[in-house]
Amino acid sequence: MAESLRVGIAGLGTVGASVVRVLTEKAAELTRQCGRTITVTAVSARDRNKDRGVDLSTVSWFENPVDLARSNEIDVFIELIGGDEGAARESVKAALEAGRHVVTANKALLAKHGVALAEIAEKKGVLLNYEAAVAGGIPVIKTMREAMAGNSVTRVFGILNGTCNYILTRMEAEGLTFEECLKDAQRLGYAEADPTFDIEGNDTAHKLAILTSLAFGNKIAADDIYLEGISNISQADIRAAAELGYRIKLLGVAQRTESGIEQRVHPTMVPTASVIAQVHGVTNAVAIETDILGELLLSGPGAGGNATASAVVGDLADIAKSRPGFQHGPVFGRPAKELKTYKKAQMRSHAGGYFIRLTVHDRVGVFAAVAKRMADNDISLESIVQHAVGPEAAEKKTVILVTHETTEAAVRKAVEGITKDGHLTDKPQVIRIERAG
Repeated sequence: MAESLRVGIAGLGTVGASVVRVLTEKAAELTRQCGRTITVTAVSARDRNKDRGVDLSTVSWFENPVDLARSNEIDVFIELIGGDEGAARESVKAALEAGRHVVTANKALLAKHGVALAEIAEKKGVLLNYEAAVAGGIPVIKTMREAMAGNSVTRVFGILNGTCNYILTRMEAEGLTFEECLKDAQRLGYAEADPTFDIEGNDTAHKLAILTSLAFGNKIAADDIYLEGISNISQADIRAAAELGYRIKLLGVAQRTESGIEQRVHPTMVPTASVIAQVHGVTNAVAIETDILGELLLSGPGAGGNATASAVVGDLADIAKSRPGFQHGPVFGRPAKELKTYKKAQMRSHAGGYFIRLTVHDRVGVFAAVAKRMADNDISLESIVQHAVGPEAAEKKTVILVTHETTEAAVRKAVEGITKDGHLTDKPQVIRIERAG
């Protein structure tokens, strides 16, 4: 049997402690599967005396994770610190430069520095594995990096943030407001005290940027993603979507277009009968469309100690199965030096169907004026419905429009025109309609 794979873990929060526990409880099974033992030999954490529910009495402690990363006591460095700079970046870089394999769950780090770190890993001939960085326990990275050889990806999209999906699910199921659902998500630990990173789409954007690089062979471009969160989604939108046969989800979407690669994160209406519309609560799902395989949908737990630990241990097992002299595959599916510069498609040229909700003054001519603005911008309407607005029905109405395929630019121009006409009493709502499997 090969020598034991020695592991150092930086960060012993929920995920780090879960990794230690899984490696301990599943030691015999992992040894059979990998042909060698996997042993935690060293750790780095801020509080040495904290009770984490696992036995750490035999491991070496390092105050500085960079020192752990360079230590001769380890073969693999697991980074679970978080953040895109500071200790996380410095320790991962140090580990790779020292010839250590690295496993990380840090999507922010990869979104900002992934290509540079991949170049170091490939130069040193070591692995940089990151299954846990995207969609928790769902093996989407391994699927895209290894299991789809020969396939050309045309589109990848999915529900990549459990907090947002939980909030939207509760809003629909229980008729609660966004604020009520967010507060409950924080109480249950699904949302942070400062939930901005999740609800405004940044977390989804980081994960999407990594998937985009794997799908299309471009350098990661997290800063070039069209970004829109869910904080402006109201019960009026949820109810209107249901009446029209749709459900609202926060999707990350990347697809190849004639003008470049389109990356976008925003609330989206998907048909209620579609598979992705059935993904509820904190569950994640990723759909991959290819020329050979067709459409593949992967769904499962997207966060939490066990789900993330499962992905980390899976990455460790891959390293344990490799042997000295084995040529490792590139970090992002293609050699880092061959990744293409990202060519951004213009979002305003995006074509598709749109849901438009307008709250307008209840007066003669408004309905016709709205329809004219649509026609002037060559927007064909699938439906147009007018509703009264609660106790103020005598003064204002809600107009719900669903368009056939049109462009983002045309929709924005039409809505700007309606706003300038002075017909609106509230800010208009525009939500894209996505075809989904």
